[in-house]
Amino acid sequence: MFQVLRACLVAFAALATLAAAHAHAQSAPAPNSSPAAGTATLREIHADGLKSIPPPVVVALSGLQPDTLAGRDNLQAAADKLVASGLFAHVKYNFQTRVDGLVVTFHVDEAPRIPAYFDNIPWFTDGELNDAIRKKISFYDGTLPGAGGIVEDASTAVSEFLAAHGLQAAVEHQSIDNPNGEGNVQAFHIEGGSLKISHLEFSDTALNTSNEIQQSLSELKGKPYSRMAIDLFLTEQVRPVYLKQGYLRAKLGPPEIRLTGNPNQKLPEQIPVFVPITPGAVYHWKGADWSGNSTLSTITLNSDLGLKPGDVADGMQVEAGFDKVRDEYAHVGYLDAKVDATPAYDDAAHTISYKVKIEEGKPYKFGALTITGLSIAAEKHLREAWPFPQGGELFDKAVYEEFLTKLQSEPKDIFGNLPVHYDKVSHWLNRDEGQNKVDVLLDFQ
Repeated sequence: MFQVLRACLVAFAALATLAAAHAHAQSAPAPNSSPAAGTATLREIHADGLKSIPPPVVVALSGLQPDTLAGRDNLQAAADKLVASGLFAHVKYNFQTRVDGLVVTFHVDEAPRIPAYFDNIPWFTDGELNDAIRKKISFYDGTLPGAGGIVEDASTAVSEFLAAHGLQAAVEHQSIDNPNGEGNVQAFHIEGGSLKISHLEFSDTALNTSNEIQQSLSELKGKPYSRMAIDLFLTEQVRPVYLKQGYLRAKLGPPEIRLTGNPNQKLPEQIPVFVPITPGAVYHWKGADWSGNSTLSTITLNSDLGLKPGDVADGMQVEAGFDKVRDEYAHVGYLDAKVDATPAYDDAAHTISYKVKIEEGKPYKFGALTITGLSIAAEKHLREAWPFPQGGELFDKAVYEEFLTKLQSEPKDIFGNLPVHYDKVSHWLNRDEGQNKVDVLLDFQ
């Protein structure tokens, strides 16, 4: 059986020592070994644990060459190179000795990869930039690790592609939040881009005439071109317009640069941006299937969502409804309640339903109140107005938040005519999961 190389390479100074661990023991080194250097001929290189990366890529990244002498340092350096590529979260390796040399197997766990995202490089399409990276990284599929040598190679490929088209620009990269949804993206950005957005036009004319949308566009007009800024605008300002109307699968973008004239001429500094919009179908509410709830009834939970079967599925109302469910649990002390809602679309009937799994946890009771930054007299007033008795009562987060609001907006309701001066109140909840109690800290500044 294989032995883990890191654990068992006690004596790799001679091939005779390696061979002694196997059935083919011999008293003298084999012809393909170098006892003095502690090396042996590397005959085969294998890799397992791969999901999407071809085995030859692992061999190439390792830097090892079959039919060359390899020793302890070579194998360790190969493993380090694999980790440094960023493609692998963990790398282990085993070896097997044969009369003619070594067989090495790398056991790898592929690291998560995230989509490549090109921020302010409007001269070229995503397809052209992806092709440029693919020429340098043969297995590139549009995704990259969060960091590592492979990301640097991709950045170099983009830089070389731009230079080949007469654009000398420093290309930077960073893993950032996905402006179009969940997770992260590997964003490529050129330093010192001078292009600015002259205006945005949407394929949906209703957006072009919407006062609300047009007023919001002041955030973008005249500013440096940034696809990330445009995508964030689409997510935060435009998508809610469609969600409210039941267009739950509206496709927004990607933004396009549409110019007339000679395509070989340099782009103007002020560029127009066109955003294609595909609203799709209007979806209607089918219902929610709840599980895991014992404290709150299904009737209460459905009421929190506020939709009846057949209603237009207002996506914003659905999101707010699930937030209300969480608040409902916090209202009765369940501060750790988790609401996992999974949508199910019926694209034929244009309906949506949800499977909602609830993990209620345990209810918290109020423990103790700590106050800092107030005089003794002011603290006495606050404690008298504090809505929870000392210990034993369920902690109602809604009541707690209402009290915080009163401290900021109506301090006289708590302190009366006592002169109390503060600009803000910092607050913390300290949960004790073992005793299911929560302590409160208020710091007046």
